[in-house]
Amino acid sequence: MFQSKTQTILRSLWHYRGFMVGSVKREFQARYRNSMLGAAWTVLNPLAMIVVYTVVFSQLMHARLPNASSQFAYGIYLCAGLLTWGFFTETVSRLQNVFLENGNMLKKLNFPRICLPIITVMNTGLNFAIIFGLFIGFLLVSGNFPGWVFLGVVPLLLIQVLFSVGLGIVLGVLNVFFRDIGQLFGIVLQFWFWFTPIVYTVSTLPAAVQNLLKFNPMTALIVSYQGIFVSNVWPNWSDLLGVTLFSVALCAFGMLLFRKHAGEMVDEL
Repeated sequence: MFQSKTQTILRSLWHYRGFMVGSVKREFQARYRNSMLGAAWTVLNPLAMIVVYTVVFSQLMHARLPNASSQFAYGIYLCAGLLTWGFFTETVSRLQNVFLENGNMLKKLNFPRICLPIITVMNTGLNFAIIFGLFIGFLLVSGNFPGWVFLGVVPLLLIQVLFSVGLGIVLGVLNVFFRDIGQLFGIVLQFWFWFTPIVYTVSTLPAAVQNLLKFNPMTALIVSYQGIFVSNVWPNWSDLLGVTLFSVALCAFGMLLFRKHAGEMVDEL
């Protein structure tokens, strides 16, 4: 039965692939419709951010990582964490509002409701791909590209997307019925950021705090990204087992919650 339902969902998504791709294209075009430089801003904004992170933090502030061989080490460390964290927060934040923002569409059009979360992930994924591509370009130009170890980013992103989608759908469904969820999660994200080793290293923290960080699902992912780009080492896959299983379970729970309350959400909206 589960296999049959999965096949039905996949067939529906394939049938509406044009609708999803068209929605992503329209949002991308609408974002820069009335600007003089248009889509060039998709490059200029992230490029400026990467320059600030790598030059200001690594050069002007002389911030260094212990035993770092590159003068850009801290900037790369910062970018590896901030860019992937930004992808996570943008995906989850947009998913938690996706049903509220598309209430009229849900009421008036007949299409698989699961298309909306997928469109959201495609949009945030496109934004991330542009920013991350510029970051990779900087690594190549500066001679800091990690080589074959870079392939370790692929499974890390898959795990992160699973976790983001699962959490985002759960929050999105709850947000329809309890509107305070969105406001509360914004506050949670601020604390979550500082509870994740993005601007600092785990080794600088007391042992008790290091143990607490292990309960943060994003810690293993962010540390793995940083290990690839700064130390040129493969992720420790055993450390990622917990977050992988949790992400799969969260994604499955989110889908079940969504399917159970899809009809009620339309009435609530």
